[in-house]
Amino acid sequence: MRFIIFILLSIFTVATQAETKASKSTDAGHFIVTYESKAKPIKINQMHSWVIAIQDADKKAISDAIVNIDGGMPEHDHGLPTQPLITKNLGEGKYLLEGMKFHMHGYWVVTLSIEAADKTDQVTFPLNL
Repeated sequence: MRFIIFILLSIFTVATQAETKASKSTDAGHFIVTYESKAKPIKINQMHSWVIAIQDADKKAISDAIVNIDGGMPEHDHGLPTQPLITKNLGEGKYLLEGMKFHMHGYWVVTLSIEAADKTDQVTFPLNL
């Protein structure tokens, strides 16, 4: 019985901890994108914001990007419960993304589509909540 409880607690602990900051190159390698959640840790059913930083492949800040956000739970075949938006250009390649919310535990993806410098590319961040 103790072993089963330990396993369940371990699974719950892993499932509720998501990265609050990550960086990745976009699919075609045009940009390097970093997100950092203002909520630490990211919690279920809590509205929160992210700061998105975008650089070109030479690591120069991109300050004039158009960013669209999509995402959801691929295993459940549904999208995000909100419509997050970039609400402010913070300068130096940083953008405020508001309206993030995850309403249940599980595997989520957040995809950022970026248009800048005559290039279009996207990056997908996986999160396990």
